[in-house]
Amino acid sequence: MHKNGAESLPKVGITTTVPVEIIYAAGWVPVDLNNVFITDKNPQALVEEAELAGYPRNLCAWIKGIYSTVLNNTDIRTIIAVTQGDCSNTHALMETLQLAGLEVVPFAYPYDRDPDMLRLQMEKMMSRFGVSWDQVNEQKERLDFVRSKVWEIDRLTWQENLVGGWDNHIYQVSCSDFNGEPEKFADEASVFLQKARSQPPRQGELRLGYIGVPPIVGELYGYLEERGARVVYNETQRQFTMPFATLDIVEQYQLYTYPYGIFFRLEEIRREADRRRLDGIIHYAQSFCFRQIEDLIIRQKLDLPVLTLEGDKPTRLDARTRLRLDVFLDMLR
Repeated sequence: MHKNGAESLPKVGITTTVPVEIIYAAGWVPVDLNNVFITDKNPQALVEEAELAGYPRNLCAWIKGIYSTVLNNTDIRTIIAVTQGDCSNTHALMETLQLAGLEVVPFAYPYDRDPDMLRLQMEKMMSRFGVSWDQVNEQKERLDFVRSKVWEIDRLTWQENLVGGWDNHIYQVSCSDFNGEPEKFADEASVFLQKARSQPPRQGELRLGYIGVPPIVGELYGYLEERGARVVYNETQRQFTMPFATLDIVEQYQLYTYPYGIFFRLEEIRREADRRRLDGIIHYAQSFCFRQIEDLIIRQKLDLPVLTLEGDKPTRLDARTRLRLDVFLDMLR
């Protein structure tokens, strides 16, 4: 859902959600490289391009896609790479991008959610971009207004049954960078909300949660709805919207669950599963990702039925996955 707006401003690529308030305060445009990769007209070709360059086949396709995406976007010469709290392969990705002549700015989420360490990381990033706390807090106010539109889209999804899982996913996942143009994005969300409120509520669907990283296969949401089920909770995508009632930006990124341990994430998943009255959960794990190991903890700690799906490359839903989804939905019924 990424659009190339704000053409005259310098761009900085991001490998996952970072404090974008700092980037906007500096007059730069954040570009979520995941979104650019997955919305490319041929994302699979980007994966193959990285493999031709020497990236191994048994490595996460997101990392390979990001590598090729950066090399193909010559207007991005600076990357913020999350060295702790995201993918362990990011370290090698950074090094291969440095080899290609890009500037890499590291950012680390402290494993234990220590607020002082988090503040220090944010201040290091602010120092690199030459901005003050006042400027950053001003941007937080600006972006929270935009986020509030997406919080309402989410509420209409689970509480009013007016929005489909894919639409909720795409607006939430776009909050990592607001497509580079927050006000334009807010206007689009307002138009969407107006249209959604005029729809009749959906009825009789199974209510599913989706946990784990955003899917590399976009067809999943539509397929579930064809089968009478709907995703009313996107764990990670919702976290990108920063759905927290706090004026303190350090606390905001401390409450953001994705970069921290599975047990902290599970507290939020359980809360939302109860609130949204979920019938079952799909846990998506990307092939060759360390987060696959967390599946055994998720299965022990969640009381709901869990279907674990593994995705590898940006292709269509395969027959085996469709069959497994069908059986899971039949079992829930």
